[in-house]
Amino acid sequence: MSRGVEVNLDNVWIRFGDFVAVREANVSIKGGEFFSFLGPSGCGKTTILRAVSGFLEPSEGTVKIGGRDMAGIGPNKRPTALIFQNLALFPLMKVWENITFSLEVQGFSKVDRRKRADELLEMIALPDQGDKLPSELSGGQKQRVAIARALCAEPDVLLLDEPLSALDLKLRQHMRTELREIQQRVGITFIYITHDQGEALTMSDNVAVMRAGVIDQIADGQTVYDDPATPFVASFVGENNVFRGTVKSIDGEFAIVDTNRSGELAARIATSAKSNLKVGDAAMMFVRPEACNIAPDDAPGKNRLTAMVKHEEFEGQIYNVFLEGSEGKEIKMSLVNIGQNRQSAEGKDLTLEYAPEHAVVLPAGELASE
Repeated sequence: MSRGVEVNLDNVWIRFGDFVAVREANVSIKGGEFFSFLGPSGCGKTTILRAVSGFLEPSEGTVKIGGRDMAGIGPNKRPTALIFQNLALFPLMKVWENITFSLEVQGFSKVDRRKRADELLEMIALPDQGDKLPSELSGGQKQRVAIARALCAEPDVLLLDEPLSALDLKLRQHMRTELREIQQRVGITFIYITHDQGEALTMSDNVAVMRAGVIDQIADGQTVYDDPATPFVASFVGENNVFRGTVKSIDGEFAIVDTNRSGELAARIATSAKSNLKVGDAAMMFVRPEACNIAPDDAPGKNRLTAMVKHEEFEGQIYNVFLEGSEGKEIKMSLVNIGQNRQSAEGKDLTLEYAPEHAVVLPAGELASE
């Protein structure tokens, strides 16, 4: 199996008439990296994948694979393999024949093809399944066969377009782990398209978060989650309570935001905003539900707010508490269930607190829900 190679997008624009599908995309993907494009439907992530695979030529800019400009090189000549959502396995071919179809086209003998199929079936943990038809396999097994078929062509880069979207939740979660293990085993570059944050954060070395054709942030999953670069990333990746207001003061890495409905609140300035956030600027402060706790007393503080509990949802491992703050502001708090007999606080006022370093301030901007 060949090792992964670098993939670089340099100032890539993709237009369809007057519509700009991808705007000024600059991405450097290292060889052997698991890289995900994450974003809502219609944001341009599949369009980028088509440009890398050769099914689409950029309107402007270059796509390089292994340092080579791919301009004018068609899909069948690129060192890539693509796995679609529907998998497209041949229903009347046995599993081993599906896997080695590319070798059959190249004229390899049946003996050589069967040997290669058995090697790949071993690698994807489906030994002795080669003589079955695809209809005899589970959804997860079909998924692995599609991966083996793509790997049989020995690509330098494997492109995956939301391949787990048709699977049920538990199988999707299981396949995340399997995909990551397969990628690390074969060592080639994986480029993964998804709208599912869990998939992107669980599997990826790095994630590009997209919004309406624009890449808002590229970073590892933990950075994207804990240190978002824009309000869109903060509100799209995971859940966040957002407080709008104006920057009242700045002290080193922290700011006090005079919020519209919840008083003055303190938070860490996001890395992307450190050089451009000023006193008087319109801002948004984000604090995640799991960063909130019930304050031990009702003493005032720049990291506390009072709200009334509207209702609670029990999810097993966590309690989700939905509160209503000043002027109807909805606030969510998530508490870990540690097996205690917890009394419902519905209808009561609670004072919440959070650590300012676990909240972030960004210049006001577009939210994912808007």
